[in-house]
Amino acid sequence: MAKKWIGYIGVGSLMCAALGCGILYTRQARLQQTISDKVLRFHVLANSDSEADQNLKLAVRDAVGSFMQEKLTDVENLEECELVVRQSLGEIEEAAAETIAENGYDYDVTAELEHTSFPVKNYGSYTFPAGDYEALRIVIGEGNGHNWWCVMYPNMCFSDSMYEVVDEEAGEKLREVLTTEEYEKVLAEGDYQVRMKYFSWLNPYLEKLAEN
Repeated sequence: MAKKWIGYIGVGSLMCAALGCGILYTRQARLQQTISDKVLRFHVLANSDSEADQNLKLAVRDAVGSFMQEKLTDVENLEECELVVRQSLGEIEEAAAETIAENGYDYDVTAELEHTSFPVKNYGSYTFPAGDYEALRIVIGEGNGHNWWCVMYPNMCFSDSMYEVVDEEAGEKLREVLTTEEYEKVLAEGDYQVRMKYFSWLNPYLEKLAEN
């Protein structure tokens, strides 16, 4: 009898854990969606992971970043940023292609404004949850190398340190476009990852729940 009760308790505990995990997953998925609806990311993919291709990726990043910094100076909202980027795609490709040629390569390069799936990404003190985000996506050559990214809107890309440090002003810009809950989410250290580690077998069911 005791073993039977222990079994009942175990099953009950597992069901409670699964329910709690499902609620957390659904909440986090919806929160990620609201965050992604308010930001635009800048994404550069290198041809390969060779040192030369990675250095070229950074050179393209710098060239396009300098070009877009001027273009986006007077942008006041996400819609304006998207419009400027969309209208500048041809010039962005030209700037990237010129940089590639100047560095002695003949790789093809494309620049597109599209929705892209990102894993969890840390940017300074901020952690952006995994999911689909709209991004200015530049692909150099085969695009098989490690990528680089930042947040183009609100402007967290362009600073005196050339992308390496998210300063206080950039953080305030992010705070202005997100709700308090969303902002606290990106400041967190990705604690939602716990469910992936301990409840991975539940993921197919949780994903269906999040879609409803």
